[in-house]
Amino acid sequence: MTKTVVIDGKEYRMRASALTPRLYRAFFKRDMIRDMQNLLGAYNKLLTLPEDATEEEKNEANLSILDYLEVFENVAWVFCKEGGEQVGNSPEEWLDSIEGMFSIYEAMPTIIDIWLD
Repeated sequence: MTKTVVIDGKEYRMRASALTPRLYRAFFKRDMIRDMQNLLGAYNKLLTLPEDATEEEKNEANLSILDYLEVFENVAWVFCKEGGEQVGNSPEEWLDSIEGMFSIYEAMPTIIDIWLD
């Protein structure tokens, strides 16, 4: 699956295939399926907060997803790399090339769509 996401005003083509988990493992020495399950769990916790959630519950859900920020950045980078984008040799190089702050919440829905489709 291929989708485009806008990050800091620039479009990035992201792609996932059967090769994606293998690339992720080669680059990061981690299991992408397990990492994505954890990231999705934290994101779903945030999305399913009741409207009357306390500030403490909201903060806890936000902090929970931030525990997986590096996973999110790594997944986004691999998806861009597979999409043919010039994102450097590491997530750090790519993130350093982005002018503004990269919000996890901007790209998360696209990354989830790519992963689940």
